[in-house]
Amino acid sequence: MNIRSLTRGDGVVIGAAVLLFIASFLDLYSIEGASDSVDIPSLWASGPVLLSVVLAGLIAAALIVVARGLQQTPKVAGLDLAPFGVAFAVFAAWSALGNVFDPAGGTDNFDGIDGPDAGLGLILALVATLVMAAAAVATPLVPALKGALLPDARPAAPQQPYGAQPPGGYGYPGAQQASFGGQPGQPGQPYGGQPQQGQPAAPPAAEFSPFWFAVPVPRPLFPEDGSPTPIAELAPGTWYLAVEQRGQALVAQTQDGRRGVLQDTSGIQRG
Repeated sequence: MNIRSLTRGDGVVIGAAVLLFIASFLDLYSIEGASDSVDIPSLWASGPVLLSVVLAGLIAAALIVVARGLQQTPKVAGLDLAPFGVAFAVFAAWSALGNVFDPAGGTDNFDGIDGPDAGLGLILALVATLVMAAAAVATPLVPALKGALLPDARPAAPQQPYGAQPPGGYGYPGAQQASFGGQPGQPGQPYGGQPQQGQPAAPPAAEFSPFWFAVPVPRPLFPEDGSPTPIAELAPGTWYLAVEQRGQALVAQTQDGRRGVLQDTSGIQRG
C-alpha cells in the first residue's frame, strides 16, 4: 500500500474514523435527574447504532483509504471501492442524525423519568460521520483536499552520476557530449554504438541504477505494453523515480505506484 498516494481529504477521513471509534465507547444517551446507579450504555450496546453508525463509518473509512492506497484496487460489481466507501459514509451520517433525535429507540421514559437525550458518544459520532461524509464527497472536487497528505521527500544527490557521466550529460539541454541513447557511429562512442575499426572496444556500460528526476514541462506517461493511451501525466516540480531504461526512453514510477514509459526524456532534471 502506497501511503504517499493518500490525499489531505483521506487524512480527514482517517481522523474522523478515529474520532468515531473513540465516541463508540462513550454514553449512548443521557438522562436528566437520573441517579448515579443508572447504568448508561455505550454505543456498542445498541445494535442499530453499532451497525448503522459505528461499523458503517469505520467500513467507509477503510474502503476509501484502501481504494486510494492500493495500486490496483479490487472491484465489486464492476465498481471501484471508493464509491462504496462514500455511500457508507453518507449512510452512517444519516443514521447518526436519526439516532440523535431518538437515542432510546422509541422509549419515552425510564421508571417515570422523562425520555433520554443524546449522550456524548452519540453526539461525537454524529460529528465524526458528518465530517467523514463531507470529506469523502468533497475530496475529488476541492483542490485543497486533493493535495498529497505527506510531502514529497526530495531525494539526496547521488554520490556518482548515472553511468559515470560528468555534469551536463543525460538530459542536459546544452550538453555537447554524446547523449543518452545516441545512435551508433556518433563521436564519443555513445551508448549502444559499435567501436570503429582500429579503435579499442569501449568498456561495457554501467548497470542501470534507479534515480529521481523531474520534467521541465508536462509529459505523458504511456503504458508498458505499448498502448498509445497515456496512463498519467508527469508534472513539472514533482520528483519521479526512473526504474528501468529502454533505449532512449525510461520506465518511470509515479508517487501512487503506477509505472509507465516516458518516451520524451529531453531536458529532464536529475535529483
